[in-house]
Amino acid sequence: MTPTSLPEWQSLVQHNAALRDTHLRELFKRDPGRAERYALRAGEVFLDYSKHRVTDETLGLLFALARKRGV
Repeated sequence: MTPTSLPEWQSLVQHNAALRDTHLRELFKRDPGRAERYALRAGEVFLDYSKHRVTDETLGLLFALARKRGV
C-alpha cells in the first residue's frame, strides 16, 4: 500500500486545501506564541517552521501518518 492511498494521507490533502489560502499573518494573529512554539534547537541547528503553513492540526495529521507507516 502506498502512502498516498492511506486515509491519513487523504486527511492531509484535505487539510492542505483548507489552509492553502491562509496567509501567514493570519496564523500569527491567531496564535501569538507561534514563533516560539514552532521552532526548536538541537545543538548548533535552529529550525524555525513557524513561517510555514503548519498548525497543531497539521502536526497531528503528520504524526498520524508517520505512526501508520511505522516511522
